[in-house]
Amino acid sequence: MIEIKNIMKKYGNGPIAVNDVTETMSKRVTTLIGRNGAGKTTLLRMLSTQLMPTSGTAVINGHDIIKEPHKVRNSIVSIPQEASPIGILTPYEQVRMYLIGRRFSLSDASLAARQALETVGLESSMHSPSDTLSGGMKRKMFVAIALASNAEIVFLDEPTTGLDPLSRLEVWSAIKKLDGNILLTTHYMEEAENLSDEVFLQDAGKIIESGTVKKLLKRFSGKIRVESQSPLDGSTMLGGMHILYDIVENAEKHVKNGANVKKITLDDLFIMRGVDLEY
Repeated sequence: MIEIKNIMKKYGNGPIAVNDVTETMSKRVTTLIGRNGAGKTTLLRMLSTQLMPTSGTAVINGHDIIKEPHKVRNSIVSIPQEASPIGILTPYEQVRMYLIGRRFSLSDASLAARQALETVGLESSMHSPSDTLSGGMKRKMFVAIALASNAEIVFLDEPTTGLDPLSRLEVWSAIKKLDGNILLTTHYMEEAENLSDEVFLQDAGKIIESGTVKKLLKRFSGKIRVESQSPLDGSTMLGGMHILYDIVENAEKHVKNGANVKKITLDDLFIMRGVDLEY
């Protein structure tokens, strides 16, 4: 359970990164989506006690992030986007070392590290130096750290950024094996749709929409997105393309006219704001 109460972060005289957010997040997998600069990582860092809010607070499993940060840290694991392994250490050594730092006994840490690495599919590479691993394998190693820790809440910031499609699928599979609740940020809308029980859309520091994927896309029911190099009646120019939302029944007509017809996804939450249309 994460209860956010009027939390705000302002960096000096710069813009407000997170702007008076009040939300409750209690689903198995909660995902923050939004454009670059929306404030997702800043919010995640405050909730995981890595960054002090300018004002407001949050309560993680009954513990205030400002008044009881140590109790919060005992119940969470946070894997930042920029996390990188120590190259000369093996995945087994790194997971075990992390667990010992969380006060696991040596024997318990050794067993949990081995089991977690096997669970995420790294059994054949757990004793190889980390700098010989692929990007996907390194990310799976960090998921193994979260898995082995038995944390109640896992924070994952852009867990598959820069990975190829196959590696991304492998990391998704590993994430689904985590026991605790998960709060993640992502730029990949397919990732959000694949993993999320609830999605929060953040823009300019504020949470502007939330709900299940089905709820968020309900406004697009029975519609398609049409993209064309040429103007379309009622379309809006966006990203160098003419964008139009139309009913499914007109899909064949648009294809015959040389336009591209796309299935509705979470991407359309962002595109819709750009074309300023209502449904």
